[in-house]
Amino acid sequence: MAFELQSLPYANDALEPYIDTQTMQIHHDLHHGTYVNNLNTALQSQPDLQSKSIDELIRDLNSLPEAVRTPVRNNGGGHFNHSIFWTLMAPNAGGEPTGAIAQVISDNFGDFENFKTQFNDAGTKRFGSGFVWLVRSAGGKYEIVSTPNQDNPWTDGHFPIMCNDVWEHAYYLKYQNRRAEYLKQWWNTVNWSEVNNRLSTAP
Repeated sequence: MAFELQSLPYANDALEPYIDTQTMQIHHDLHHGTYVNNLNTALQSQPDLQSKSIDELIRDLNSLPEAVRTPVRNNGGGHFNHSIFWTLMAPNAGGEPTGAIAQVISDNFGDFENFKTQFNDAGTKRFGSGFVWLVRSAGGKYEIVSTPNQDNPWTDGHFPIMCNDVWEHAYYLKYQNRRAEYLKQWWNTVNWSEVNNRLSTAP
């Protein structure tokens, strides 16, 4: 079965004023949509891979046939990363973390302000395009990492708990070159309930 672009879990204008309506529409419909279309095209010659979930494809990327590994890395990664990213935001969200993630942040980063500083710093310093993540590492530690382009830490065995997209198309219409400002404002959209859902499934 072909991969599909899922609808946003909120309206395009739901995250105003932090993420503008036009950015959401272009980012979801065109950028994410293109990744899905390109992924399906890449897998046309690999019927045995078409039944796998996107999680399986990304987690087992290094075992895929070399002919499709790069297209799946780029387009499958784009699909997987964005599918997580949209759910981690919500209207009327943000604020202090609640639930189990609040304890994880306290235990591993001292407090929420220090966590935000480290997370934003990793996003600011990601050269070019990519994502910043909170992961549960293969060794069982909670760490902040960044990945280039549409790479995903799951490929290296690190379970992705939350992320922010620092490709320019995620923020440029509103924030232009002010990535740091975008990273700061993004916290007003964080859906802590979904972060806790992902945390609860971490191996």
